[in-house]
Amino acid sequence: MKRVQPVTLTGHLVQLEPLRPEHHDALVGAAQDGELWRLWYTTVPEPSGMAAEIERRLQLQELGQMVAFTIRRLKDGQVTGMTSYMNIDQSLPRVEIGSTWLAASTHGSGLNAEAKLLLLTHAFEELGCPAVELRTHWLNTQSRAAIERLGAKLDGVLRSHTRAKDGTLRDTCVYSITQSEWPAVRSGLNYRLCKHTKEAHTGAS
Repeated sequence: MKRVQPVTLTGHLVQLEPLRPEHHDALVGAAQDGELWRLWYTTVPEPSGMAAEIERRLQLQELGQMVAFTIRRLKDGQVTGMTSYMNIDQSLPRVEIGSTWLAASTHGSGLNAEAKLLLLTHAFEELGCPAVELRTHWLNTQSRAAIERLGAKLDGVLRSHTRAKDGTLRDTCVYSITQSEWPAVRSGLNYRLCKHTKEAHTGAS
């Protein structure tokens, strides 16, 4: 059994690299692209709170509860967001992919899909996870649709599960992908990414 620990994962479009404090300024720039923290149902950090968010993730990493990544676009080296393995159960192992956000201008570019492909591939094929979990707010229809496009199945809804940043109670949708479902999910992701990876190789915009 392999332990879940920091690792660099590289694809055609993005590189996921272990989060470090020196990523702060670049992450602030990414967060300012679209000001996604203004959406009440998201957990994108405000620029003024980025240092605290980096520290929070790294503290959870020290406790073995999270492995935090910075997302870097390969074509220009630009930092575009963050993601993580979280709620880690080292005994299986089992992970949740979450606390993910990307700059608004990158949405629809394939970066998020490839980041998920890299994380899922590592979880299933290197770590041997029997299942990978994904969670989101019931009202975050964009996130729910993206998770469902992956091929994840809805396990259930945790009613009044946590409190959102505006003080309201959040219903959390819990999705998962199992080891037996992974080959079909992988094929679907690779198919979706074909156009974007071809553009990356040819230098098309």
